[in-house]
Amino acid sequence: MTGNGKIINLRAARKSAARDAARKQGDENAAKFGRTKAQREVEDADRSRVSHILDRHKREDGDD
Repeated sequence: MTGNGKIINLRAARKSAARDAARKQGDENAAKFGRTKAQREVEDADRSRVSHILDRHKREDGDD
């Protein structure tokens, strides 16, 4: 008997193909809409810091 073919688990092959398709779709979306999580966190931190600085410098007027 000659072992020409490789035995594969079809369920595992389907899951692998689904993962590959999801990864491809995710990469396309990342390229299209494009900021990484780290970039979003930095921008949020900057926005929060600027807002806090501006709030500290607000003048409170009494009656006009």
